[in-house]
Amino acid sequence: MSVENKTVIVTGGARGIGAATSRLYNNHGAQVVIADLASAHDAANELIQSCRNPSHAVFIAVDISNWDEMTSLFRKATERFGQVHIVVANAGIMERKETFALDEVDEYGELMESKEACRVIDINLKGTLNTLRLAMHYMSKRRADGDAGSIVLIASTSGYFGGTGVGAYVASKHGVIGLLRACQEVAISRGIRVNAVAPFFTPTRITAGFAQQWKDSGLEANTPETVAEEIYRVSLETTLTGECSMIAGRFVHNVESARTALIPAIVGQDIANLMAESKEFFTLIGGYRLPKLE
Repeated sequence: MSVENKTVIVTGGARGIGAATSRLYNNHGAQVVIADLASAHDAANELIQSCRNPSHAVFIAVDISNWDEMTSLFRKATERFGQVHIVVANAGIMERKETFALDEVDEYGELMESKEACRVIDINLKGTLNTLRLAMHYMSKRRADGDAGSIVLIASTSGYFGGTGVGAYVASKHGVIGLLRACQEVAISRGIRVNAVAPFFTPTRITAGFAQQWKDSGLEANTPETVAEEIYRVSLETTLTGECSMIAGRFVHNVESARTALIPAIVGQDIANLMAESKEFFTLIGGYRLPKLE
């Protein structure tokens, strides 16, 4: 499958993994919308000039947690290029203060709200949800040969593991995996493929505090370019949906299909059978009945 003249939106597309991804799609002939914060304007312009086809790349300033700005992003992208074929939901941040540091109290000695943690969840989870819903909405308007479009959510190994001390980041990336699983029925019914890529340690701005020590340790690591290549591959794999590709240096594994196969071993065959039966039940009654709350 070629991306020649296809339209690709990359959120967080001006720096790090996002920049490498934007450049890769552009170099393969795609029309790329680099969506990032207004503060990334200069970085985005430098990126565009470094691309093989700079006239086929455009920067649009957006805060992905802001619904109005996101609707404007998709509207401008379609006005400029006609259709949206691929969306990479890459934008994300990490907290600058530990989520479970319990020593920040007010004048009354009461624990203060972690605004930093809430900000991380707003960007990483709410922002990804905004991106996913709008991408599915716009892709639903077009469906050629059963393929309405491809969406890649950028998760993390932190979406499967915890214990690094960045609680909000870990929780938000687990949430991204939840979105991947939850959207499949609707996405498949509309001919949309939704997959994820979960990178292991990758030297970017959010890992700058320990990147050199990591390198010195000799541990496996990604580069933004190798992650971008995996994102590109996953987005074009027409037989793939609901999968998450975990990339850790030399190692790449499909996690979701492996997890599905292991569910009976994890929860027990009896609970696995019960979950399968409950899925059939909801299918028979036309889906999960949402509560009517006053």
